[in-house]
Amino acid sequence: MKYIYVYVYALLLMPFFCEAIVTSPGPNRITRNIIQDKKGNIWIAAFDGIFRYDGKSFTNITSKVSSARFFSVAEDSKGNFWFGSIGAGVYYYDARLNDGVGQGKSFQNFTTKDGLLNNDVGSIYEDRKGNLWFGVFGGVSCYDGKSFRNYIINGDAMNEDRTGKTFADRPPYEVTTITQDKTGKFWFATRGNTFVYDARLPDGQGKTFTVFSHAGKPFKNVRSIMQDKKGNTWLGGADGLWRYDGSVFTNFTQQFVGHITEDKKGNIWTSSERDKSNIWANPGSDNARAWALSRYDGKSLSDKKPTVTELENKPMVFGILEANDGSIWFGALDGVYRYDGKTVTDFKSKDEQK
Repeated sequence: MKYIYVYVYALLLMPFFCEAIVTSPGPNRITRNIIQDKKGNIWIAAFDGIFRYDGKSFTNITSKVSSARFFSVAEDSKGNFWFGSIGAGVYYYDARLNDGVGQGKSFQNFTTKDGLLNNDVGSIYEDRKGNLWFGVFGGVSCYDGKSFRNYIINGDAMNEDRTGKTFADRPPYEVTTITQDKTGKFWFATRGNTFVYDARLPDGQGKTFTVFSHAGKPFKNVRSIMQDKKGNTWLGGADGLWRYDGSVFTNFTQQFVGHITEDKKGNIWTSSERDKSNIWANPGSDNARAWALSRYDGKSLSDKKPTVTELENKPMVFGILEANDGSIWFGALDGVYRYDGKTVTDFKSKDEQK
């Protein structure tokens, strides 16, 4: 009878997958996104898996679940995790399910077959109502816990699609960042136009998606949007680093900016291009160090020439996180790094450092 019970219980867990924990060094491939969860663990989305760092060691959470390249990771308000992949859709991970009891943890995979607009998921965001937004190629998918509601980019416009259309291949205009501002409006950064979406307007009452522009020119190829503590909106992309306070635009650099974050002291951290002529150089050469992790001093942001410090040069710099202890984590082509205010630490194994 005991064995029948175990068999029935296993069936009840379908279509979930059991996790096989693999303790490992940190990622050693492209690292795109880094977050810190409510318990203080660091979560890393990289091309060799989703890694969790507990302050002592790394665990590759997805090594036995998927070989996909991971681009994004997010923790929702319920303590669940969402992993965005390239080609395999999004994975839901319930870290609370029988945690530590020996019965495993659970995954569920959502793809275009379930209504996801596209299986390349580059960004994830939870709104104030608890809906999950997934930025993909071709638009965004909003998941309310039951079904997906999709919004498609069509040239210079963006609108809701109610036909059930999905994209098996990569259409143009990847949605790179999703955020909700203090007024409740959503901002969508894409490789095309940047859109502001007023979800507060009821259906049928005018156009809710607008193209965000400056001096009649749309912001295009924006990779990161952030609202700082003062309510200013920061945009980083092909046109450099911009701040918008609701009426005035300020440009800080015209070099390409990939990621933006604000630390507890009000400093702005960016990953930015240094020399466009070298950006696609051989990553192994000295000339390839064309990107920098930079810090804009928060106290000087109102000056004509704010104080900017370049702290680390890499062939490419991706996601940036300020951890609870004040350290700065950032991703690169070859893994993840931590800056403690004095030194930069990598997390490669000893074999890889030889």
